[in-house]
Amino acid sequence: MNNLKHIGILFLVILLAACSSMYYSGLEKIGIPKRDVLVYRVEKARDTQEATKEQFKSALEQFTAVTNYQGGDLESLYKKLNREYEASASKAREVGTRIADIEDVSAALFKEWEQEISQYSSLTLKQSSQSKLDATRAHYKQLIIAMKNAEARIQPVLTVFNDQVMYLKHNLNAQAITSLKNELSVLQSDVSSLIASMEKSIEEANIFIRNMEKN
Repeated sequence: MNNLKHIGILFLVILLAACSSMYYSGLEKIGIPKRDVLVYRVEKARDTQEATKEQFKSALEQFTAVTNYQGGDLESLYKKLNREYEASASKAREVGTRIADIEDVSAALFKEWEQEISQYSSLTLKQSSQSKLDATRAHYKQLIIAMKNAEARIQPVLTVFNDQVMYLKHNLNAQAITSLKNELSVLQSDVSSLIASMEKSIEEANIFIRNMEKN
């Protein structure tokens, strides 16, 4: 049974790789090279991270507001917090998808670039192309590290958000508000670190895009 499962997974990986290859080949036939796809996907990831940063700011503001509860409809407050949590979780998933899309096209681009370098008859052109590939890879490595560092800071914040939302749902009373207050400083620190990492990642994306447009 395990062997069949592994074969199934391997088949799926091969199928997805083939689909990606066909997709990029199709784009190139209409004049859209992998290089342009990579730049586009980096732009989309950058914009998603910007939106994610703002969403987590908004969620933190709502959590902070609830800690100042002075009476009223706690269920309504729970629903607001839950909406913020769901929106934050959705953005987190989108960030992961954007990064995966970048990794997919970059792997295809770099593989193609290496193959084409081997076809040069001119040593000068070959060395020039290799130099550009090495520089692009170095910039890409900085970019993907920054993006994944930012992504890694999302889950700890989501975990605290989720815990507190569920606790408020099950305890619509002052005890739940106290729990939120106790976690607020941790949330503020974690969200601050997340935003800083997101801004670093956004900066790296802008640098990468400029470098790709220059070369």
